[in-house]
Amino acid sequence: MPIIGVDLGGTNMRAGRVENNTVTAIAVQAVKPGGSREEILDDLCDLIAQVQRADVKGLGVGVPSVVDTEQGVVYDVINIPSWQEVPLGPILHRRFNLPVFINNDANCFAVGEKYFGKAQGFQDAIGLILGTGLGAGVIVQDRLYSGTNCGAGEFGMVPYRDGVLEHYCSGQFFQRLYNRSGAELAQLAAQGDDESLAIFAEYGLHLAEAVKLILYALDPQIIVLGGSVSRSFSFFEKALWQGLQSFAYRRSLDRLQIAVSDLPQSAILGAAALYLDAMK
Repeated sequence: MPIIGVDLGGTNMRAGRVENNTVTAIAVQAVKPGGSREEILDDLCDLIAQVQRADVKGLGVGVPSVVDTEQGVVYDVINIPSWQEVPLGPILHRRFNLPVFINNDANCFAVGEKYFGKAQGFQDAIGLILGTGLGAGVIVQDRLYSGTNCGAGEFGMVPYRDGVLEHYCSGQFFQRLYNRSGAELAQLAAQGDDESLAIFAEYGLHLAEAVKLILYALDPQIIVLGGSVSRSFSFFEKALWQGLQSFAYRRSLDRLQIAVSDLPQSAILGAAALYLDAMK
């Protein structure tokens, strides 16, 4: 059952045809930063057409923006100024005569892990993106939960210390507190640099506070980490579990799994999984 998944990033747009849990065809094109609404729509449709086939059953699209998932409208897409309010779902449905499902990139990450990655076999899961920001997608009782306004999982916006959790639990932590990039510190930590290792340990303790919030609110079976900072998991894993020891419910903590995504082409697979989730 082929499905098309589309990752509409701020720099590149990518479309892939997904068959048997694998991306079997892919097309990539740069996003015109100053392109008009119609120009970017035309580019996107051309891209999808490159991987389209007569037996494709549906189309899923992941976007870095707020989404009206019922109406298929995207708002204020990051790095595409002309896309302030675009009824993308109806436009793509008319163009390709396929069911179209659209959601934000964090939700796509979570549902992709549910159907293709580390969250397979779990009814309640969180996909937690540790990147430029702190984003999350929520799987409840085997289905993606987006919330009424596609705002579920915005744990990064919860007040914490002198700011919000995102300031301390994403890549922003390293720049804001130490004026250094996470990538630079990861290189040093890999060489055994004590200061860098201590910084990652501090990061792990902050992240534990976000994870405890998630556990108290949603009690998931597994949390799958993604994003650039997750690649340094080995440097903060011990501190993360150390910070979780103050969680009140020991049995829940003992049963919790925390894993790092290793899903190739995760954004395309996640977008395609929107169709599978909607059809369940």
